[in-house]
Amino acid sequence: MSGFNLNTLKGISFVTLFAALATSIASFEFFKSLQISPLIIGMVLGIAVANTFRSRIPHDWDSGIKFSGKMVLRAAIVFYGFRLTFQDIEEVGISGVLISFLMVTLTFIIGYVIGTRVLKLDKETTILTCSGASICGAAAVLATESVIKAPPHKSMVAVATVVLFGTIAMFLYPALYRAGMVPVDAHDMGVFIGASVHEVAHVVAAGNAVGPDASNTAVIIKMIRVLFLAPFLIAIGAWIAMSATDNKSEDGEKPKHKILIPWFAVMFIAVAGFNSFHLLPEQAVSTINTLDTFALTMAMSALGLETHMGKFKGMGLKPVYLAAILSLWLIFGGFAVTKICLSVF
Repeated sequence: MSGFNLNTLKGISFVTLFAALATSIASFEFFKSLQISPLIIGMVLGIAVANTFRSRIPHDWDSGIKFSGKMVLRAAIVFYGFRLTFQDIEEVGISGVLISFLMVTLTFIIGYVIGTRVLKLDKETTILTCSGASICGAAAVLATESVIKAPPHKSMVAVATVVLFGTIAMFLYPALYRAGMVPVDAHDMGVFIGASVHEVAHVVAAGNAVGPDASNTAVIIKMIRVLFLAPFLIAIGAWIAMSATDNKSEDGEKPKHKILIPWFAVMFIAVAGFNSFHLLPEQAVSTINTLDTFALTMAMSALGLETHMGKFKGMGLKPVYLAAILSLWLIFGGFAVTKICLSVF
């Protein structure tokens, strides 16, 4: 990105207005009832403009749009830490932490093996799709994209799968519970929802549909999954750096690798730790979370503006197949992991 100048500010201002529009639309009762976040609306609007009027946006603004999709995103991930505290972990005990860890780890490993070896998907799309299913949906996809430096259109594919299957799960889980097809009480159902549903918003909606006991537990379990975002990003960064040594240079020597620890992942943990001391008033934390959601909406809008549908040619339905397989795993595997861990601990 070129120097930070007036045109960069214009690009950022344009994305800010875009995010404001998405936020306003998300406040409509129809979208609120479906728990559709402004992040998703910003992405959809961005893609729509990118494939219709993108050429009319001054080229000089591109630096500001890219800044919003990278630096604003990373700052937003840092402040995402205000959504949880370490006390949340204590409340659900070792079983909640173990369930969250197993679901994040197993979902990613299973998805990566199926995506790269069975479906023959490219590494970047597979990692992004798996991160969205494993941790916290769109926010995890965006954070992972920033670490592996994947093209924006691949992030949009992964986010689209989160939206599709997360929305299905949001309606499916409560329906199955009310039909008596999930043999657990409300508390354990909350654990199951928090451990296996994609987005935080999807978890909130599904938990509320079951009841207050399920809702509170589901959110805590989900936020523990969110907490694993930081070590996950650090591990992914290290893995990508180490895998570079597999390719020899022209002189036959393996290139030196440098493990880059994503600073925003470390700061995310630090902010969560700070939030655990409850030094800020509740209203202040609520305001920070509202502003953080807006910043994430800016990032999604910016990535949408960088996504032209022509880039999707050749990808086919394989990412959808992978996401569908992961969704089945989250349902059946998630239930098995939840039952086993709760019975042991």
